[in-house]
Amino acid sequence: MKLSTRVLVVAIALGATALNLNPQDRPDVNAAWDPEKAAQYLDDRMDMWLDRATKLKTGEGKTSCISCHAVVPYLLARPALRKAMRVTNPTPQEVKLLAAIAQRVDKNASQESLYGSQPGQARGTEAVLNALILALEDARQNRQQVSELTRKAFGQLWESQRPDGAWDWMNTGAEPDESADAQYYGAALAAIAVGAAPGLIKSNEGDTASHIDKLRAYLNGNYAAQNLYNRVWALLASTRLAGLLSPEQRQSLRAELQANQNDDGGWSLYKLGPWRWSKTAPPFAPPGKPDLSLLAKSDGYATGLIAFVLRQAGSPSGDPTLKKATDWLKANQKEFQVDSHHWKLWRAHSLNHDHENGGPRGELWNRMVMSDMATAFAVLALLPAD
Repeated sequence: MKLSTRVLVVAIALGATALNLNPQDRPDVNAAWDPEKAAQYLDDRMDMWLDRATKLKTGEGKTSCISCHAVVPYLLARPALRKAMRVTNPTPQEVKLLAAIAQRVDKNASQESLYGSQPGQARGTEAVLNALILALEDARQNRQQVSELTRKAFGQLWESQRPDGAWDWMNTGAEPDESADAQYYGAALAAIAVGAAPGLIKSNEGDTASHIDKLRAYLNGNYAAQNLYNRVWALLASTRLAGLLSPEQRQSLRAELQANQNDDGGWSLYKLGPWRWSKTAPPFAPPGKPDLSLLAKSDGYATGLIAFVLRQAGSPSGDPTLKKATDWLKANQKEFQVDSHHWKLWRAHSLNHDHENGGPRGELWNRMVMSDMATAFAVLALLPAD
């Protein structure tokens, strides 16, 4: 049986036996927020993604593309959320996503690129995301060494690494994660993947150590030029991979984050810039006209991300900056109705377009993309530490 077929069979079996506990059997993770409603929102949105995402030819079949804004936050937050809720087996959505990634990795030589005109960008981005997701899954399974599939994903990661240590990254001129400046974010994700992969650093397989050294050199050498958003991701990477950021850099970043915290305890994604939308010279302006009055306010993505990273970086729960942030998150899981859907979630808004006031970009999918990330990272920030 071929590798992808084996993974699909296992995935289907897991999906068929997924455990669904009754609400009364599930613990109240935190009385100040509703994990059940957060899970329902994330699952509903992932169902929409699986239905509408670009389908890519992969071997003899097709798979949905893996995205930074939908799939990665879901696969970071949803397993942690069900663990806290004492649900052992993966959700059907997790099963489908992991099966699709297995196919993409296994059929790497015979697959369709997401953007045919930008194969390098698509290849680099997908190599990073596949390695990240599979390394985290190996760690969740308590494996002592990376699996055969994950080893293959890291082989593809190293093959697509550039001489400077980074990867070509999707660049649609959209902030925060699909722009020219997002290459640094992509490298930070790669570092998280390396640090999460069981036994990888000690394995001494091939030129692994050389590849990791180049990655460290890129992240450290380009850190000072990054905006605050990218530096937050560098801090998270430093909690997974040794040799990133000095103690002075970490201390300075914490102070800068504290200085940029809003009076209500949250952070604004817009204020974590500056943003350039892939432009090489001023004026730096988005492709659309986002609602600046919304962007100035605290949002769930910036607040959830920073609170999660600060905790991962060692801030105690009683730290005033972190406590103010978690208090904001607990108070801002809000009921929201759009079209026929009624959800309880955390909101964030596009840096690129106004999705909130109607028009062709105000439809359900575009309107909620940033809230997908907000809800995922709010969950990660509020869940009990492992």
